[in-house]
Amino acid sequence: MAFTLATWNINSVRLREELVLRFLREEGPDILCLQECKSPVDLIPRDQFTALGYPHMVARGQKGYNGVAILSKLPLTEAGAEDHADLGHARHIAGRLDNGVTIHNFYVPAGGDIPDRDVNEKFGQKLDYLSAMRDAFHADAPAKSILVGDLNIAPRPDDVWDHKKLLKVVSHTPQEVEAMAQTQDAGKWVDVTRADIPDGTLYSWWSYRSPDWDAADKGRRLDHVWATPDIANAAHGSRVLRHVRGWEKPSDHAPVLATFDL
Repeated sequence: MAFTLATWNINSVRLREELVLRFLREEGPDILCLQECKSPVDLIPRDQFTALGYPHMVARGQKGYNGVAILSKLPLTEAGAEDHADLGHARHIAGRLDNGVTIHNFYVPAGGDIPDRDVNEKFGQKLDYLSAMRDAFHADAPAKSILVGDLNIAPRPDDVWDHKKLLKVVSHTPQEVEAMAQTQDAGKWVDVTRADIPDGTLYSWWSYRSPDWDAADKGRRLDHVWATPDIANAAHGSRVLRHVRGWEKPSDHAPVLATFDL
């Protein structure tokens, strides 16, 4: 089985329904993992996606906040949803394909603006969430699995527009990068995107605050595709669709894709 998978923080699936439909028409991935859907599950425009050939969906929703969904052309059954760190947030959903591959879709907390848990509760929640992910992977080692999502951390120096300037900015602090590394190591996850494209910038997020995001290019790689070692070598064709960030009324994230031959 060969399939192409995409991950995209859509920043409201209802507000940007037409963008999702356009993406599905133009790119046609077999599986699309969405984060920050900001919708109860029953209000996700599922009929529109089904009409385009995506009849399968597993999701966790929340009114106005968070929310994750997996849309699929291929048969998909729900394989769990974890409330890591007991935050009460809809930040994880898992689906299993008929070939036994499990897909985990995560939306890790952004962490607020100040990288200090003593004065910023959101930063503490982010670190706690990553620790809970790490502990879960230690307790139950993943196999034949793919992990995608907006992990809200740009781990490498070339994953941000200016490494030195962003060392004290949430999403690139050493504390977060180390927490992410521990989580990745716990599941022996392979960074598929960087395995495919080891060098150069691969930004997937550009702030709305920049009046000309494309020219300024102050991006960060916050969106990731990982796989367990038993299937990581089957991945190829990784790409970030930067141009989608330039669509009308866009999300501040661009989709990230990879193909798996399994």
